[in-house]
Amino acid sequence: MARYITITLEARGASCRARLLDDEAPGTSAAVWDALPQSGDAFHAKYARNEVYTLIPRLSAPRRENPTVTPIPGDVCLFDFEPWEIGNAAYGYEPGSEAHAAQGATDLAIFYGRNNLLLNGDVGWVPGNVFATIESGLEDVAAACSDLWLRGVEGERLSFARG
Repeated sequence: MARYITITLEARGASCRARLLDDEAPGTSAAVWDALPQSGDAFHAKYARNEVYTLIPRLSAPRRENPTVTPIPGDVCLFDFEPWEIGNAAYGYEPGSEAHAAQGATDLAIFYGRNNLLLNGDVGWVPGNVFATIESGLEDVAAACSDLWLRGVEGERLSFARG
């Protein structure tokens, strides 16, 4: 039986529904499912292009599975980061945020457009585990994500919940 999550940009009132990829990414899907609900400040990617994400407390890191460095629209990815990978002040995360946690952080991300490339000038390739695919609501969420890019992320939260 398929399992679904709802992903919401809270301030903009845009939601989508994604199906977990239990066959392709069983460890990642289980780790995320078990940790839900999760919510945090929304960020628009600097490097990856058409990505919006939030940082949450680090999950038990599953091994790399169903990885990509070229996510497509509708991909939902998990990135597992050591503290040294994203704590760099140049990334702009506030002191005390999940990015600066001693244990590192987990990045839950949605991709809403084409031509993404997960390459960071500081660390190189940054593969993400594709653990879900958006099956409904992508158009509304993509419009909200574009608005984030144009008008800023301040006050926006990205949430992930079962259902």
